[in-house]
Amino acid sequence: MKEKTLNDIECGHAARVVYVKGQGSLKKRILDMGMVPDVLVTVIRKAPMGDPIELTLKGYNLSLRQKEAETIVVQEQ
Repeated sequence: MKEKTLNDIECGHAARVVYVKGQGSLKKRILDMGMVPDVLVTVIRKAPMGDPIELTLKGYNLSLRQKEAETIVVQEQ
C-alpha cells in the first residue's frame, strides 16, 4: 500500500504525522514548525492549483508548499 503524504489529505480532514522524509535544512525547518511524529494536523484549505496548503496544528495555522507537504508522511484519522 502506498504511504499517504499530507498533500493527499482532503480539505476538512485530519491526519496524524508519522514521520518526515528527507534530510538537511528542509527537514529541520519542517520539524521546527511543529510537524513532529504523532501531531494531529487538519487541512483547512488548498489553493486552486494545490499550492499552498493551509493547515492547523497545535493551535496555530500554517501554510506549506505542495513540495513540502509531500515530504510529510501521515496516517488519516
